[in-house]
Amino acid sequence: MSGEQGQRLYIGGEWVEPDGGHYEVVNPADESVVGLAPEASRAQVEEAARAAAEAFGPWSRTRPEERAAILDRAADVIQREFEPWAELAQAETGAPTGIARGMQVGVGVARFRRYAKGALEPVERGLPPQVTEAGPMGAASVLGALEVRQPVGVVTCITSYNNPWANPAGKVAPALAMGNTVVVKPAPQDPLSVFRMAEALAEAGIPPGVVNVVSGQAVEVGEAAVDSPHVDMVSFTGSTGVGQRIAEVCGRSMKRQLMELGGKGAAVVFGDADLDAAVMGIGTTFSFYSGQICTAPTRVIVQRSVYAQLVEKLTGYLAFMKVGDPAVKGTVVGPVISAAHRDRVESYVELGRKEGARIASGGERPVVGEGDRRGKGFYVAPTLLVDCTNDMRVVREEIFGPVVVVVPFDGGEDEAVALANDSDYGLISYVWSGDAARAFRVARRLRAGGVGVNTIGRNMEAPFGGFKRSGVGRDVGSYALHAYSEVQSIVWAG
Repeated sequence: MSGEQGQRLYIGGEWVEPDGGHYEVVNPADESVVGLAPEASRAQVEEAARAAAEAFGPWSRTRPEERAAILDRAADVIQREFEPWAELAQAETGAPTGIARGMQVGVGVARFRRYAKGALEPVERGLPPQVTEAGPMGAASVLGALEVRQPVGVVTCITSYNNPWANPAGKVAPALAMGNTVVVKPAPQDPLSVFRMAEALAEAGIPPGVVNVVSGQAVEVGEAAVDSPHVDMVSFTGSTGVGQRIAEVCGRSMKRQLMELGGKGAAVVFGDADLDAAVMGIGTTFSFYSGQICTAPTRVIVQRSVYAQLVEKLTGYLAFMKVGDPAVKGTVVGPVISAAHRDRVESYVELGRKEGARIASGGERPVVGEGDRRGKGFYVAPTLLVDCTNDMRVVREEIFGPVVVVVPFDGGEDEAVALANDSDYGLISYVWSGDAARAFRVARRLRAGGVGVNTIGRNMEAPFGGFKRSGVGRDVGSYALHAYSEVQSIVWAG
């Protein structure tokens, strides 16, 4: 709950005043103050982890039907509060109205519904019996076996700033469905929505300690949520660099990990592709979360025969990308999350220019707003960098903004695959071709956790996760239930 002086922490079923006071959550669209977020101390994070550990035993033994009912009731509460909570999400993130409603709060509701059903999925699987000969291990026998999925224990969920509903819900809901308890540490830029999620779960009847939410700007808040001896698993979405540091800490005590990290999605466009469809897909980089999404097709690898045509079409597409206040009807591209991130994205555009890329569109900071609000907000112009080569940093590094780079190639499939795979990342890549056989052939050769063939759409039951430095593990659909479980085998003599 929010008090007169700001948001409280949620620990052990109680709303607790933060030891470190509060800090301002800033609206990236106009730099106004959205609210005051709590700054937890290391001791309070440890208290949250201890509460989760104490709640784990009873919660893990609840009937799946009970867990499902609570998740369903939480979805009901979120749906009831849809309008004000979508407005809050928009204010915290700067997302355009359609994104805040549909892709943030709307997806949050859908994920709680999905894992209410997921709580009822079977967790046991019988294995074929095995006949064993007499030997040192005992007499001859027929051994039966059962695979059982058990909850991991206490899961720390560290969530990203680009979606304070879909990302936390995609961690918390399946973890709870499997019988785990959680400590949620939201991104410091937009944590208030995650506390609304905790309110929904509390109203839905979640037992004390099963869900805990702690926030803060200090590094020690996240560190405490990772290195607590009460934590059994860390589920993290964020940058590869931070993920690597978390993995090092987890390795010391063999904590389980689920990591969804950076991406630099390759979009391979062959000469026979439907270029309009490819442009529509690639163009989502500019409009979807202002490019702050790890699955975006930001690295276009296009066959020389259609290179000029594709660049022309992308440039034309950008002409319709209205940058502005996300609350105003017609806005397509809102701000990025902070002034620091805006400066980072702009520095990459300038770096690209120095490296020899040509700015086909964008590159200048847009001025948004009227009156006293004119010039406020953290806006970046959707930018298209062309004539790029694979050795440029703007091609190799994740920019996480509305910037697309275009690399031409002269050869065939082998060259396209080599360029696409020449990356530290391997989250989601894409192939556009009019030849379905070639598209699927190339897709199987791409070193990426997912590949879209002539689409940027995602099947929300398909496994999601990355190759290489883009992550560890898979979630989404039933795979998320598996991610938040341990496999136990039970063997008996028949």
